[in-house]
Amino acid sequence: MTTSSKDAAAPLMGEGMIGSGIEGGLGDQIRAWWQRVRSGDMGALPAIGGLVVLGALFSLLSPFFLTERNFANLMNQAATLVMLGIALVFVLLLGEIDLSAGVTGGVAMALFVVLNAQFGVPWPLALLIGFVVGFGTGALIGFFVARVGIPSFVVTLGLFLGYQGLALLIIGDGGLYRLQVPELVAIQNSNLPVWAGWALLAIMILISGGTSWWDRARRTRAGVPNRTITVVWIKLAAIAVIGGIVVFVLNQDRGQSVVAVQGVPVIVPIVLAVLWIGTFVLDRTKFGRYIYAIGGNKEAARRSGIKVRLIMWWAFVICSTLAVLSALFSVARVGSVDATVGRDIVLSGVAAAVVGGVSLFGGKGRLVHAAIGALVIAVITNGLGLLGLPAGINLLVTGGVLILAATVDALSRLRSGGGSRV
Repeated sequence: MTTSSKDAAAPLMGEGMIGSGIEGGLGDQIRAWWQRVRSGDMGALPAIGGLVVLGALFSLLSPFFLTERNFANLMNQAATLVMLGIALVFVLLLGEIDLSAGVTGGVAMALFVVLNAQFGVPWPLALLIGFVVGFGTGALIGFFVARVGIPSFVVTLGLFLGYQGLALLIIGDGGLYRLQVPELVAIQNSNLPVWAGWALLAIMILISGGTSWWDRARRTRAGVPNRTITVVWIKLAAIAVIGGIVVFVLNQDRGQSVVAVQGVPVIVPIVLAVLWIGTFVLDRTKFGRYIYAIGGNKEAARRSGIKVRLIMWWAFVICSTLAVLSALFSVARVGSVDATVGRDIVLSGVAAAVVGGVSLFGGKGRLVHAAIGALVIAVITNGLGLLGLPAGINLLVTGGVLILAATVDALSRLRSGGGSRV
């Protein structure tokens, strides 16, 4: 693992919290940000730049890329990867990995659909059992990694292989069950009313503003310098403008029949809610700060009194549980469950996190970075699909982007003085 006193200390000082940073005017904040970028701490900046470039490129190459219908389809398409990327961030921040996250969700969904369709178990109870499988799998991984000391790569690789066999046993080789629960199908196939999209945007602004003011009040009480209030207003204005454009576009009729199809997809508020809750936990709770501290320097965290084993255990539990939610999104989109659910997506989830700016070495990154990285990969898949290029090109491009992102991460570590390996 890479060690750096800066990486280990930052979370304990409020790494990632709104309002953290030096005191001063807007110019001081901009100069401080630019200095961090020059020192290698670029965060999601490369991913955002890539997203803009890819969007512009595909809009020029395909007349369908910027249509309302494709925009909504892109959001539904990206939701599964966004959720899996969010799940994996919790263990990547520790400098660990979970290769079994995808198949854990697949086994949970296989058990859910068999219990519901074949044995008549009510779908809420069957779904709850599926999430219990995710929770239990994370607990098992956490035990072997944190308590026994087996590398997470080995433990999760074993589960990755074993759970594929378990899914086959549950659902049967070549078997397939249709998802016949309208409430779950609606997750990926229904839209909010037009007014609800604007209400969602207003709620986002209120929550973001309220959180920012709460952070400032806490820092004032603690005697810690605040960023200039201008930063808060700029952030809220950006949410209002970008969110307003997104809602306006999605509220346009994108149907091709007499029945209007418009509104923000139902999946969007669900993903945003999980993203906000997870960000709150990582940025504003001791648990989150401890995760960053362990990822920055595990031994230093242990000597400072942090219960490293317990924090690692819970991180794997959260990862596996959210992986089940990701699999649910996938199943709701496809409309069926087979033994291959989640088999091929976990590496894309890791790629999404790394492309977004989450470090494979631990202690650096945020949930929103994984979401942005997932959007980059989704745009690549969507754009190349619209151009009619073969799947092999998609894999080549995605792999190249991942290698580039990992290189940027490694170089930034060297520039910030955290490039030594122990």
